[in-house]
Amino acid sequence: MALHRALLVTASYPRLETFDRFRSHIRPEWIDEALEATGTATLRRRRLPADQVIWLVLGIALFRDRGIEEVVDKLDLALASPRGAIAKSAIPPARARLGDEPMKWLFERTAKKWAYESADRNRWRGLALFGIDGSSLRLTDTEANRTEFGGWTSGKGDSSNPLVRLVVLMALRSHLLAAASFGPYATSSEMHHAAALTDRIPAQSLTILDGLFLSAAYLLSIENQAEQRHWMTRAKKNTRMRVLERYSDSDSLVEMEVSDEARQLNPSLPKTWRARAVQIRRTGHEPKTLLTSMLDQEAFPERDVRELYHERWELELAYDEIKTELLDAEVTLRSKSPTAVRQELWGILTGFNLVRLEIERIASEAQVEPTRISFVAALHLIRDEWEWSAITRSPGAIPKHLAQLRMRLKRFILPPRRSTRSYPRVIKNDYRRYPRRRTNGAK
Repeated sequence: MALHRALLVTASYPRLETFDRFRSHIRPEWIDEALEATGTATLRRRRLPADQVIWLVLGIALFRDRGIEEVVDKLDLALASPRGAIAKSAIPPARARLGDEPMKWLFERTAKKWAYESADRNRWRGLALFGIDGSSLRLTDTEANRTEFGGWTSGKGDSSNPLVRLVVLMALRSHLLAAASFGPYATSSEMHHAAALTDRIPAQSLTILDGLFLSAAYLLSIENQAEQRHWMTRAKKNTRMRVLERYSDSDSLVEMEVSDEARQLNPSLPKTWRARAVQIRRTGHEPKTLLTSMLDQEAFPERDVRELYHERWELELAYDEIKTELLDAEVTLRSKSPTAVRQELWGILTGFNLVRLEIERIASEAQVEPTRISFVAALHLIRDEWEWSAITRSPGAIPKHLAQLRMRLKRFILPPRRSTRSYPRVIKNDYRRYPRRRTNGAK
């Protein structure tokens, strides 16, 4: 199928004008395995079979400005039929038959290959760099979505739409997502979802986190000195610590107490735990303290540790790429039922990784860091290429065409990051004083 071919082409290098190279990225058998592993495979050839619905879900993610039925038509997804274009009413049942498990399986399979290999190529002092952070997305306001996911409430009212809470594990230097966990906003926390990702963190790695995740129980679950599995986060203003050994006036070994509440929940926790504290002092700013499990000052010098923490902001930028660029600032997902929401979200995460994978390869050819390539330009390249390949149906010309697009894209290399930029966080109130319009029924 045209979209299948385009996906494979997108993962190739321009100098290799052959489809053999494409099979090493999104492999055709992965689609079959996803359907078989989740019990979704069928022998019946429907008007919109399950394997093509997977590409449809990816197309929904990458073509946010198009209607779903237009994605089907533009990307040549439906099987040939004398009846012409597929009926709009046939698409929701096809998505319902697929469910969300095949999309989850496909994301986890591709993320495991792409993100870990990327982190391995971009190590810092022998450690693969990852980050964990959370966010939320609005959902279509149906009774089913609100019942399943809920939203926030306050004395002034509740959220205008139901929300899904999302936490990702990301390779910091390429923005490729290694793992993700999401669920109801009302009944789950970022810490809950972050804990579900702990087993996905590899040995010889450093995971950088926001101060929200400063918890002895959680950070000690990451730490493994024997496997060199480290963490780094920012201390809170009220964090109490006792200096055990001072390496310099801004670098020391400290000890902190584990709360009684935490030890009641997990009796295996020690009464105290140790970390290294490195201070960040900037003129005109309050000093901040970084806490990390990297205790070896020679292997991990103070200055390098201090400079490295700023890479945590790559997670904030990645979320912006997803919400503002990939979703065209329309951060309300389209799906009207919980299963379809999960299916769409796994498709968005996989689609985002496809764009970031292409960016990493462009950066490699241009000999710059992946963060120096414009996400918008790469997204437009992929959208144009998929649509062009569906229209022309000339697979032999795709590699040459893609190579030309890539050469033009290299003109969109971004300038180096400015270390002096400062964007203080602000809270945007989602409260609406008008009654919320409710949609009856879920599809």
